[in-house]
Amino acid sequence: MSITLLLVGVTCIVSFLAFSNHALIESLIFYPYRMWRNNEWHRLVSCSFVHADFGHLLFNMFALYSFGEYIEASFEGLYGAIGRPLFVLMYFGAVATADAYNLFVQKNNPQYRSLGASGGVAAVIFSFILLNPYGGISIFFLPSIPAFVFGPLYLAYCVYMAKRGMDNIGHLAHFTGSVFGFVFPILFEPRLFIRFINLLTNAL
Repeated sequence: MSITLLLVGVTCIVSFLAFSNHALIESLIFYPYRMWRNNEWHRLVSCSFVHADFGHLLFNMFALYSFGEYIEASFEGLYGAIGRPLFVLMYFGAVATADAYNLFVQKNNPQYRSLGASGGVAAVIFSFILLNPYGGISIFFLPSIPAFVFGPLYLAYCVYMAKRGMDNIGHLAHFTGSVFGFVFPILFEPRLFIRFINLLTNAL
C-alpha cells in the first residue's frame, strides 16, 4: 500500500470517529494554550487527522490522493530508498510548520484551536507544481490550468484572504504549507529549482 493511501485511510477513520467523539477531537486538535502549558507537542501533527466536517475532510483527502501518489512516486525516483520517508517528513513537517506562527501568537489564547491537514496537502500540491509545472490543476469542476499559473494565483489568494480575516479558514497556514512543499524537495536536490526555471523559460 502506498503511503498516500495509508494517510488518506487513517485520516478518514480518525476524522469520522472524531465527528461523534468530542473528547477525541479535543485530544488531537491544535491548541497552543494547552501545548505550552502541558507540553502537548503531539498536537502539531495530530491535528492533521481531524477535520471540522465531512466537506473539509473530503476536499483535503481528494486533493491528497490526487497529487500524493504522483509526489510519492517522484520522490522514490529522485531520492531512492529515502524517497518515501522524505514524503512523510514533508507532509507532517508542512502540517507543523503551517501552524508555527499561531503556536506563538495564540499561546495565551484559551479560545484558539485549529484542525485539518490543509498545510500538508498544500505542500504536496506545491511539490507537484515544482516537479510538473505544466501539469493541470483544477478546482472542483472548473477547467484546469497549468500548475505554474495556479501556484502564484493561489498564494496571492491566501495573502488576500488572510489580510481580510473574514472567515475561520487558516489562509496563512495554507500559504506556509505551500511554500514549504515547494522548497522541501529542493533542499535535498538543489538542481530541481534549476530544472523548474529551465522548464518555464524553454517554453517561452
